[in-house]
Order: sequence, then C-alpha cells, then structure tokens
Amino acid sequence: MFELIREHQLNIMLLLCGACGILVFLLAITRFMSKSRKKVLIYMEIVAFFLLFFDRLAYIYAGNTGQSGYIMVRVSNFMVFFLTSAIVFVFNRYLKDLIGAGNDTTTLPMRIKLVGSLSALGMALAIISAYTNMYYYFDDNNVYHRGSGFLIAYIVPIVCPILQYTIIRKYRKMFSKLIYISIVLYIFVPIICGILQIFTYGISIVNMSMVAVSISLYLFAYLDINNTVEHAHEIEIQNMQGEKVRMQRLFDQTATAFVSAVENKDDFVKGNAIRVAEYAEKIAKLSGKDEDYCEKVYYTALLHDVGMIGIPDSVIKNEADPDKWDYEAIRKKPIIGKEILSSITEYPYLSQGAQYSHERYNGTGYPEGLSGADIPEMARITAIADAYVTMTTKKRYRDARPYFVARERFVKGAGVEFDPEYAGIMVGIIDEENKGKNKDIDDVEKELSCGEFREHISGGIRIESNEKSIRFEFIPTPDADNGFSEPAIIIFDSFDRRNHRDEKTIKEYHYFEHGEIWFNDHMISSGARKIELVNITKKDNDGNSGNNSGENKAEYEIIAAKFEDHIRLEMNGPEYVKEIIIALPDRSTTTYIGLTGEHGMLKDITVKPTGKTVHLGDIPRIVDEISYIDHMESDVKNVQIDRTRSAYTEGIEIGNRLKLIFNTMSLPSADLIWHCPYVLLFYSDDGTVEGDNYREYSLTKLNGESTGTDEYAANRFRLKKKEEFPGWDAWKEACKKGMECEITLEKKGNRIILKTENLGINIECTTTINEEYEDKVYVALTGDQVALTDIRIQ
Repeated sequence: MFELIREHQLNIMLLLCGACGILVFLLAITRFMSKSRKKVLIYMEIVAFFLLFFDRLAYIYAGNTGQSGYIMVRVSNFMVFFLTSAIVFVFNRYLKDLIGAGNDTTTLPMRIKLVGSLSALGMALAIISAYTNMYYYFDDNNVYHRGSGFLIAYIVPIVCPILQYTIIRKYRKMFSKLIYISIVLYIFVPIICGILQIFTYGISIVNMSMVAVSISLYLFAYLDINNTVEHAHEIEIQNMQGEKVRMQRLFDQTATAFVSAVENKDDFVKGNAIRVAEYAEKIAKLSGKDEDYCEKVYYTALLHDVGMIGIPDSVIKNEADPDKWDYEAIRKKPIIGKEILSSITEYPYLSQGAQYSHERYNGTGYPEGLSGADIPEMARITAIADAYVTMTTKKRYRDARPYFVARERFVKGAGVEFDPEYAGIMVGIIDEENKGKNKDIDDVEKELSCGEFREHISGGIRIESNEKSIRFEFIPTPDADNGFSEPAIIIFDSFDRRNHRDEKTIKEYHYFEHGEIWFNDHMISSGARKIELVNITKKDNDGNSGNNSGENKAEYEIIAAKFEDHIRLEMNGPEYVKEIIIALPDRSTTTYIGLTGEHGMLKDITVKPTGKTVHLGDIPRIVDEISYIDHMESDVKNVQIDRTRSAYTEGIEIGNRLKLIFNTMSLPSADLIWHCPYVLLFYSDDGTVEGDNYREYSLTKLNGESTGTDEYAANRFRLKKKEEFPGWDAWKEACKKGMECEITLEKKGNRIILKTENLGINIECTTTINEEYEDKVYVALTGDQVALTDIRIQ
C-alpha cells in the first residue's frame, strides 16, 4: 500500500490541493455559517493548500542541483515544517469558535492557550531549523535528509492534538454528532499517520492526512449546517402544524359553540348538528374522499342549519304539525344560513352547504330547485345525513322514527330525493350500525301514573320465545273509591313500541292492536284472531298483598312467551290467577305488552327473563295455522319466510344457464319495500344454506338492493327503474296481492350474471367469484315476510 501511495503521491497531493481551493471558494459563498467559523475554516483550507503545495514542490525539486532547485527545495521544506505547526494553530482557533469563547481570552481553557503557544513555538523552531539543520539538511546533490532533531518536529502535530482532544471531551455536549466526529478524525488520523511517518521515509502521509481531515472539517460542517437547517425547518413545520391544530381547535370550538347557541332555541334538536356532521363525514369517507375533503364536509354539515337562528320561536316551538305558514318560514332558513356564513370568505363551501342542503335530487327542493349534479356535492351529502338525523330524532309534534323507516325512505328516495350513490352508502351505514344490536331490550318505565283508562301506557315489552316475567305493584289513587281501579295490559305491534290512537300516527308507525286484557275475567279482542281464557282461578284471600306499610297496594305478575303465531300469558293478581292463549294474525307479527290501568299507580315495574324457552307444542293451538304457501308445489318446495331470511328454499346448482319462475306474495304484516323475495348465491358442501364450508357470494333483493362480501366474491350491481315503474306504494301493494317473478342466472367461468325485472325494476348483478373458490355455485330463494310458491326450474 505504501508503495502505491509513494508512486502516486504527487497526483494525490495535486488532487487534495484542488479540493482545498474549491472549498475556499465554497466557504466564501456559504451563507448559513457564522462569519467567525467561516473565516477560520477558510484559513485552515488555505494553510492546508499551501502545506501540500510546498510539500509537492519539495518532491519535485529534490535532487535538482540548479539554482532554482536549490532555492525551491529549501523554501518548500521550510514551508512544510512551518505550515505543519500553523495548521495546528488554525485548528486551535476553530476549537475556540466551537466552544464559543470567541476572542474573550478570559473564558478560554488553559489548554487552549497552551496549544496556541506550542504551535507558535513549533513555527519558530521551523524557522530556526532552516538555519541550523536541526530538522533536516541537504547533501551535495540537493537531496533532503532528516536531521538529528527531526523527531522534535513531531511534538507539535502529535502532542498538541492530544491536548486538544482533552478539551473536546470536556465540552462534548456542546458539539453535534457530526462536528464531534470531524474533530476526532482531525486529531487522531494525523497522529496515527505521524507514528507511521517515523518508520516510513519518502512519503508525506502526515501532511496528506492533515489536509484530508481539513477537507473533512468543511464537509462535516456543511452536513451539520444541513441538519441544523433541516431541524429548524422541522421545528418551524411543527410550530406551523401546532398553530394549525390550535386554529383548527379554535375554529371547531367556535363553530360548535355557535351551533349550540342556535340549538338552544329548540331543546329537541340539541346535539343534532354534531350527529349530522359525523354522519356526513362518514358518508364522505366511505365514498373514498380524502381527509381534507371529509373535514370540509364535517364543518359544512355542522353549520348547515345555522339559519334556524332567524326562524321565529313560534314556529320552532309549535307542538302541532307544521302548517303552510310554518313551512314558509322554515323555507327561509337556507337563505338566512347563507347570509350568515357568506362572510367566512376563506371557506365558501360553508355557505353553499347551508344554502343548498335542502335541495332535492329531482329538483323539488328549495330555495332554487336545483337538481342532480347542479347541487354542490357537499350539500348532497349533508342532505342525506340531515334527513337521517331528523327522522330518528324526537320532535315536539312526533316521536322519533325507527331506523328501518329511515332506511326505507333512503331506498325509496335514491335518485328522487337523494343522490343515489350517497343514499346507498347511508343505507349501508344504517345496516352496519344496527347489525347485531339487541333490539329486544325492554326500555320500560319504572313507574306509571294512571287516571282514566289508557291515559298513560308504558313502552312496549316484547313477547318472544324466551319467557319473561313482568312484575309491578299497583296502588289505587284516593279517588278510586268512587270508581274502578285496576291495572290492565294492551297487546299490540308498532314500529316504535308505543301505543297510538290518532289516525296519523297509527298509519305512520304501523300500529296494530290485538286486544286488551285485565287481571280479572275481562278481556277484549280487537285485531287478534282469537283470545281464549284457558284457565282462571279465584283466590281465597281478601286481595291484600300482605304488606304492612299502610298502603292499599297489591302485587301483580305476568309470565309471557310466544311461539310463532301464538302467545301464552299467565296473569297473577291479588284476586285471580289465569292463563290466556292469544292467536295472532300470522307468525311474522312482532308483539308487545303495554302496561296501563285506571285510577292508580304502577310502581317498581321490573322485566326479567325466567330462563325458559318455549318450543313447538309448549303453547296449545287455539286456531288452525294460517299458511300462505298452501298452494301447488312445482320443482322446489314452497317456502314461507316470516322474518328476514328465516327460511330458504333448497340450494339449486347453477349450470351454464338457469331460469327460476315463481309466485311471490308479501304476508299481511309486511310494511316495508324490502318485504319481498331475495336471491342468494352461495356454496356449501351439501348445497344447503349455512351448510359445512358455507360461503355467501351475494344477496340480491328484488326491490333493488344488493349485499355481498369482498371476502369471497366481487359484485357489480346495476339497478334501473323503467318508465312503467308504478312507484313504491304501488310496488308494495302489488307484492301483497301477489305476482309472478322470473330470474335468469348465467354462469361464465367464475362469473354469475343475474337478471330480473319486476314492475319496472330492472336488476342486473354480476358476481365474480375469487379464483380460489371456483367450486360449485348454488342459488336459493329467501326474503322477508313473503311467501314463495310454484317454484319452477327451467
């Protein structure tokens, strides 16, 4: 290796000299460095340049016996020894700058001063050596030779860096990692090379190494500056982001406070704005919008209803159904909202959301009657979120509507009231939120005060196959001596689990009453097929419940259970114990018990499961079962589906092409547009739904809905309503009367194409099954509250 360096050292020296010259120029134009540090580094690079420059000349003119050779050999060797100490002196100045002492000598460590003195002494000794031949001498051929005091020349380049390193260790925390590495290299690389130089003649490895590490000082300093600038930039970005977060938080708090102030005008809408904003943001996210857009949608929806602040309190707090004058006042809300928010010029979408969120997709909205894509997209999203929250929130003049009523409105209103894409997403959100929810939780009052009969009725307690015990105490009111005082129950069905008596809410909540039953031998059948008193026993006691509190109260208990279309009630009061069987109109009916009474107080109402479950035969039938599939059967057995997917036809393997023709009729209790047939594509080992290794590929509802999972297949669904579509009310009526349906299924490799058209609803669903699941594919028919008969395969 030394031979290689010896052979090319002149070229290496020239290259290093050029590098030093370039660095001097770069340092001169560097802006992100202190003047003192830049000045020291420039001096260091200049010293390093001349050190190698003269060292190179010494080799070039060695042995040259001419006059110029005589002069240049002596001058160049003198400069090499002089500049070796000079570069140590300049590096000492660099350390001063790094430590921060500057020119204030009172703060400098003594070792810094000592190194400065030693390096100055080294330069003086170089001058003395030029006249005394202490370090070197030249023979008659003008060739350089080491002198008797040659090793003295290495005291400064070896001892001084060691002293400098002790200073560096003391002030280590003041240096960045890169600067620390550079000065450690600067100190130890020449020391190592100096030791080698003692045993190596004819190679200037010390000088070359000192120049190389001098160059590295600039490079590391430059990298350190970059890191410092980058760190400062990161801090600036963090500060800007922090400021943005603070401004965003301030805006959010201001907007929320403003909305809260607006909502204080009406206790029934408190919190609605945030719910609307959250649903709107969720719709935007599920549609694939970016985070920034979703945030804009959130605030658009949050502030869309601020125009309510300009609506008269007489309109807002009207407890009756809104009349045309109320609606005229309400229609001014978007204009007022636009005027309020238009002053926020940085966010023009806020005023657009307030102005256009009451437009309708078919152009029937207000204030401008815009339609389709002419309505700003954020306003279309907000309109859907607002409609859902409005429907599912209690108003002064009505109760909150159940989620499935809102769901039906979105299915019916897609492409009419609402943007079809975002309405479909909202339906998916509703399904997801209510999937797996326990809808059978009985949220019933703990106390109920009753005056006249049915003046107050509790919320509905659902009757199901899991038997329940309902207990309470009944205390007659003081005026009960002048009239009848007794608790009673109402058997009914309703979307909202509440009792209704006026025609509008009966229709709106699909209220249906089966009968009224008292704890004596009295009962009234209204909508039930039959109510039969199976057994009644009069108690021998005086009716007192046995307590000694002085109150004339009695304890009551109802044991209730349901199997298919029959209910069994065991009613235990102070005078009678009786058993009643109720026959319902059909098996699909959801049934509730409402507690009520006359001239008394129901207290300590509790509902608890008994732990028993009724099965077939546990409740005696009192009427024959009504079957809606008692018709001719064809290739596949008829099936009656009383609840969502509660029954299926057998699985039918799909070949290249398959056609299914069948009759469908919604059950009498069917109320919603998806109470119709469904077509299920699946696989299982035995071809039955939920069989071993069951995989569900798609579910297509004939009302124009489709669900599927990406786990096993991809579904592309297309719905088109033709001109002959009669409207959803006529659709439901036709389904109840019954109609014939035809479905074609075509298999092309791993794709299944389903086509059907019913009453102008044209459906095409292409199901592409993932390649790893290319087994047999089966189709089965199911549905919700529907009877399927005369099922033919072609």
